Amino acid sequence: MESEDDFDMHDANNESGEDDFYSGGEDDAGAMAVYDDSDADVADYEFIDNDSDDSDDLISHRHQQNYTILSEVDIRQHQEDDIMRISTVLAISKVEASVLLRYYSWSVSKVHDEWFADEDKVRRSVGLLEKPVVPFPDGREMTCGICFENYSYDRLHAAACGHPFCKSCWAGYISTAINDGPGCLMLRCPDPSCAAVVGQDMVNALASVEDREKYFRYFIRSYVEDNRKTKWCPAPGCDYAVEFILGSGSYDVTCRCSYSFCWNCAEEAHRPVDCGTVAKWILKNSAESENMNWILANSKPCPKCKRPIEKNQGCMHITCTPPCKFEFCWLCLGAWSEHGERTGGFYACNRYETAKQDGVYDEAEKRREMAKNSLERYTHYYERWATNQSSRQKALADLQQMQSVHLEKLSDIQCQPESQLKFITEAWLQNVGEFSSGHMPMDIICRNMNMLKDSSLNTCKVRLSLG
Repeated sequence: MESEDDFDMHDANNESGEDDFYSGGEDDAGAMAVYDDSDADVADYEFIDNDSDDSDDLISHRHQQNYTILSEVDIRQHQEDDIMRISTVLAISKVEASVLLRYYSWSVSKVHDEWFADEDKVRRSVGLLEKPVVPFPDGREMTCGICFENYSYDRLHAAACGHPFCKSCWAGYISTAINDGPGCLMLRCPDPSCAAVVGQDMVNALASVEDREKYFRYFIRSYVEDNRKTKWCPAPGCDYAVEFILGSGSYDVTCRCSYSFCWNCAEEAHRPVDCGTVAKWILKNSAESENMNWILANSKPCPKCKRPIEKNQGCMHITCTPPCKFEFCWLCLGAWSEHGERTGGFYACNRYETAKQDGVYDEAEKRREMAKNSLERYTHYYERWATNQSSRQKALADLQQMQSVHLEKLSDIQCQPESQLKFITEAWLQNVGEFSSGHMPMDIICRNMNMLKDSSLNTCKVRLSLG
């Protein structure tokens, strides 16, 4: 039987060299030419009309969904099902079953394997004791091990180990652990020599309402954060989780909040680009690498202070800014005091031309040309990427308006409940996801968006005018 812990997300990254971001070859020019017809206007979802039969085939062969979106209710139900399964098979209480599942990262198969291999070892590791270490007091007073006050047995509480502590000390101990973070889910007995686990039943009985709520939140989140098959949707403010199922091999996920992301790297959906290239793209957008490329492509360093200087017009006589104030020739970078009419005047440099013929400036010019080509290529694709992102944001805004305004109008006009018209927003949501997934050509996405938008708005207008 395959263990859930054998579930291993293989990295989809493919190594790509830094040269991927440099252009200058025919392939780059071809790639840029192919994409020139896809500049979509953000406001109107414009596209180039292309009635190709391939579009129907593309839609019909879309990848099979290999993930499940989980709400908090779904997560809780998954937890209850797993706890009940472990409790039934191992013949233990639900509290003990939940402790085992948390310890083994909510892997049912892992719990089974470890338990049946060596039950005693598992009990020692987790802290599940079969019998008390010390006898619990029966009808007589005992001293609390924390505050050292004497209490009758009905005012003392103990975990499975039997070490007695008063209710007040238990409440303080549990509250401190809960406020320290998720580690409270595997809380142990306060006695320093004891490793008995403190179950959820004791937390419910002794913790305050506020602390119980925090504990419950940690408990819910542990199913997602400790489970290798589930992740939270990375969209800001989204409370949905995603359970990934081995299937087609595609890492693309579209949450109910309409955010599309890659399961493997948690970045926005980027198929067919591999995760490694996306990581470099993000670094390129966020870091100073493109600033440096621009500087290399469009400026030269002052020969004296090395400060980069941009020249966009005028003669070859350059004066660096204070406090340097060094005067030099833009072409050969030599001191201007050595230049004049004999070297070519203000708009030429004989020294530069001679040195260039001798190959003196070949390496520097090559680096500058490479940086310029890289910058042009980056700018080309960045503009299209930014346009795609803007279109997606506009589609989300229109979806919000559709849900809050147009759907209600349609419901009144059609005399149907909004639940019967949800297919409109579902279709819209599907198209929003396509902006990031790359499964459908941009012209088809834009056409679908316009058709949905126009059909819903026109229905409202026609019905209102007839009314």
